[in-house]
Amino acid sequence: MRRRTALAVILTATLGLPACGGAAEDPNTITVAYHRYGNTLQVEALMQRVKQQYEQAHPGKFVKLDPVVAPESEYLSKLQLRMRSESTAPDVLYEDSFHVNSDVEAEYLLPLDDRLARWPDWNSAYIGATKQAGKAADGRTYGVPLDTDTRGLWYNRELFAEAGLPAEWTPRTWDDVLAAARQIKQRRPDVIGIDMPLGKAEGESVSMQTVEMLLYGTRTGTLYDERQRKWVVPSEGFRDAMGFLSTAVGEGLTQSKPQIADAQYDKNQRDQLAHEGEVAIRLDGSFASGNWQDAGWTDWPRTMSATPMPTQHGQAPGTVTLSGGWTLAVSAVSDKPDDAFAFITQALSADNVVQYSAATGNLPARADAAADPRVTDANPLNRFWIGLLDNTHYRPALPEYPKVSEEIQKSVLDVVAGKPPAEVADRWAQQVSRIVEPANTRAG
Repeated sequence: MRRRTALAVILTATLGLPACGGAAEDPNTITVAYHRYGNTLQVEALMQRVKQQYEQAHPGKFVKLDPVVAPESEYLSKLQLRMRSESTAPDVLYEDSFHVNSDVEAEYLLPLDDRLARWPDWNSAYIGATKQAGKAADGRTYGVPLDTDTRGLWYNRELFAEAGLPAEWTPRTWDDVLAAARQIKQRRPDVIGIDMPLGKAEGESVSMQTVEMLLYGTRTGTLYDERQRKWVVPSEGFRDAMGFLSTAVGEGLTQSKPQIADAQYDKNQRDQLAHEGEVAIRLDGSFASGNWQDAGWTDWPRTMSATPMPTQHGQAPGTVTLSGGWTLAVSAVSDKPDDAFAFITQALSADNVVQYSAATGNLPARADAAADPRVTDANPLNRFWIGLLDNTHYRPALPEYPKVSEEIQKSVLDVVAGKPPAEVADRWAQQVSRIVEPANTRAG
């Protein structure tokens, strides 16, 4: 999530100067909005390349690129500000799958189903599960995925060997994960047994990367029942997830409470501690190694491996993962939607996706790109992370989700503070029921 959010989208080239939405003065020019920040310029490289390809393939048509240099945290507000007016809305925007529903509800995005049905690659090339990234609660697709990710357990082979744990570690249950962390701490009390997002400043990572990776591995199995269209509250699985966290924090297996409370921990300490061999296990995403690579830790494969997160008791399917990702979307107010969609299909050709994925370390949403040696050989663990897509989950594509997620994060803070897991789970269920209304819930 961190790597992808660092590659997020926004709009205009300058924060203070609005772009001309859809390049309205020129009927042959489309505007493309994306984010450019810091040293992560892979999206910029992609857009520049596609601009040239599109203009060569469509003589007389032009692309105006509108990158914005701004922190990722400012993305959503500035995007929505531009989308409120036809004069500033772009034709194409690089859209976080996490924001698709809120933007659909605000009527900012154009449904693409009819156009996707006429694009052969949509049915022949895309990994089925990844299509969920751009689908909204109304069942229609508003964003075409460029990349995705998966999540699991990173672990340090040297620390494992020192503690007498296997180099090829395949935990079957949550208890196996906790047991390994305990064994590491007994041998090396100075290291973090299991690092995972727990702090207030880590926001959505706490919900998706920690709690939902646990919850979706319980017998409850989900946050939202798609078939019954009900939020699952109260939830035995949520209570068990809080129990796992209570045990891990209470026994001192995680990062310390001061580290959890430190708003800069994720930015300034987490990767550095992993690099220094001070973290045994880390619940994180496929993108973590891309961050390490960018920071100069190029020999991380010498010590780091990854394994799937097991389900709670080893029950079928045995492992669990969640995915997110970024999409390309068309503005609902674009007066050139066909040109905008043509740009998207050009950007998401197999070769462009391969080049982008190899450069960023993000996983491709296309099966043909995922099988390309330029992707699989770019990272020694890419085949492993791509393989997890066969059994992945996405967060509920519902407008209420952000508020539900906030309550998940508050629950984790309560557990870190020492409140009993059952009490925390009960409070969470009451709050979620209030948010989504009791008629839209079922017990699980």
